[in-house]
Amino acid sequence: MAARSKARKRALDILFEAEQRRLPVLELLSERQSLGETPVPEYAAELVRGVTAHQPEIDNLISENAVDWTLERMPAVDRNVLRLGVYELLWADDVPDGVAISEAVLLVQDLSTDASPGFVNGLLARIKDLKPTSAPEP
Repeated sequence: MAARSKARKRALDILFEAEQRRLPVLELLSERQSLGETPVPEYAAELVRGVTAHQPEIDNLISENAVDWTLERMPAVDRNVLRLGVYELLWADDVPDGVAISEAVLLVQDLSTDASPGFVNGLLARIKDLKPTSAPEP
């Protein structure tokens, strides 16, 4: 597994754990970085910080574009993978759109339901198509 793929998985672990345990994400990130039991790659930390900084916008985009699904009804893994994917699509300039989408699909393929890869792929593709109008101003 490539370094960035591992970093995405580690970022997902932190986002998922924070949500499940109802902990502040950045505090959990800091704790995980200081404990050092499982290293937190710098790209994973960057993803967690980015998702946290833009979460209201990210969640709004997901909610507006998810057909027949509310954010709360989505499996927690899917919801957090979508957050990572949207962050990479809109704010990670060094990640090609196709890579952001395919990496998100691979994560849910390994960790979620059989229907999740198609759902995540379709939703991220829809958000990518909106990118010129939804991308943040520099």
